[in-house]
Amino acid sequence: MTHRVGVIGAGPGVAALHLPTLARLSDLFAVTHVADAGSGRAAALAARTGARASAGAEQLLADPDIDVVAICSPPDEHAGHILAAVAAGKRAILCEKPVATNVADAEKAVDACREAGVALVVGTNHYYDPAWGRARHHLSASGGPVVSISVTLALPPNGRYHDVVTEVAAPFAARPAPDLSRPEVAAGVVRALVTGLAIHDLPLVRDLAPRFERVAFARALAPIGFAVGFVASGIPVQFTTVMLPGGADALWRVTATTTRDRLDVTFPPAFVHAGSAGVRVLTADGRDTTYDRDPGDGYLAEWRALAELIDSGMPVEYDELLDDVRYASTLADQAAALAGVPA
Repeated sequence: MTHRVGVIGAGPGVAALHLPTLARLSDLFAVTHVADAGSGRAAALAARTGARASAGAEQLLADPDIDVVAICSPPDEHAGHILAAVAAGKRAILCEKPVATNVADAEKAVDACREAGVALVVGTNHYYDPAWGRARHHLSASGGPVVSISVTLALPPNGRYHDVVTEVAAPFAARPAPDLSRPEVAAGVVRALVTGLAIHDLPLVRDLAPRFERVAFARALAPIGFAVGFVASGIPVQFTTVMLPGGADALWRVTATTTRDRLDVTFPPAFVHAGSAGVRVLTADGRDTTYDRDPGDGYLAEWRALAELIDSGMPVEYDELLDDVRYASTLADQAAALAGVPA
């Protein structure tokens, strides 16, 4: 069965990620409606698939031809759009991360889906990447407990990738570097980056270290970035991100060290379709193993997961989705508080 998709949002993520992904899954999904927030970009995007276009989500949600909604609006609108999609009687939702910008809104949105029986997948593409399943299997089978986790993100401006892969490119105005000497600015930068970038990999961290304990240190990094160390399930976790204008190509890596080996999962840069992440294992006795990459990526896998939920009637892990939000929210709150303490 082909499910008819309405896409709320017409930004670079829709153009570069979701529309190409859905085009590769034409046996499962067909994009029939794209809505923007008044930018006018929806018409050009909709024309790719012969879909309808509108301004605002109301017409899209009232469209009887749509049974699946992709929510790709700004994060502070996600919870409201989930509630509206449920109220409109839609069968399934794929929502870009995060579900909401606070726990209370996330609980309302997820509980509404639970009560209505609406399938909900959150677009945590790194978690759905086939490489993460391979890495998780190795960690489970190797027998050595995880003793440390680190996540490293070195990112150029997103526009570098938007311009390469997007036909409908939005302008990216240069912004002045934030004044990190002001405690409230430093706290805001850390909070924004934890909820906007770390959110990609926190479900992976929670998979290995599910019980959040405390933040040990947090600071904003110039020109824009953060370093945060925290403890979860007794495991030290370090998260470092820096965005450098004109910097090198992206490095996006999750490393888990056990008592026996080190496992690196290196993800492709955002906004490209380059197959799965790479997995490399270095053992204490000097063995160096690199696994073959899968041609599929997490974007394909998350949409396939939604189709399986719809078609099979499998239960949705609503509580897991909420636990991801609580984990990230607690980390963001504690990290921002520490980063905002004057030096």
